[in-house]
Amino acid sequence: MTPSADPRDDLPGHLPAMRAFAISLCGNPSAADDLVQDTIVKAWTNIDKFQPGTNMRAWLFTILRNTFFSHKRKHKREVPDSDGVHASKLYEKPAHDGRLAFNDFRKAFDQLSPEHREVLILAGASGFSYEEVAAMTGVAVGTVKSRVNRARARLCELLGLRAGEDPISGAGGATIAVLGTSGVQAA
Repeated sequence: MTPSADPRDDLPGHLPAMRAFAISLCGNPSAADDLVQDTIVKAWTNIDKFQPGTNMRAWLFTILRNTFFSHKRKHKREVPDSDGVHASKLYEKPAHDGRLAFNDFRKAFDQLSPEHREVLILAGASGFSYEEVAAMTGVAVGTVKSRVNRARARLCELLGLRAGEDPISGAGGATIAVLGTSGVQAA
């Protein structure tokens, strides 16, 4: 994506990636859409703080991440839908094996901590380097590498996978990228 004269013109091109990252953090498409909207409003309002020539997606992901954690701190006393009764009513039951496998993956992914989901999406599915993830999250590169490794191992454990097993038959590249080099290989 070639940067334009006005950075605001580049914002729409980042929406799909921002929405995917927001869904991975929130676990709820509706809440993710609200989070992306809040992020765009903050980015638009503070566009003068964006350094032209730098990575706009990383800047937007940092705003999105900070907005997510600020919201979490403000609402930590709310009662979540921990047993998933309400959330399960929002989704259509999978019609074939691939969708069932992805549903299992999503449930396992949702059991990871927000920090682990975050690094898997940033370093795995979104393709950011460990250094870029470290800059976005404000932690050391070694901490990012450690989190990615622990998160991948935990995800494979939750899925009951052994080395060489197909994590999700017919899965997209993003799902496979999240599992990365954890010893699990797609067939």
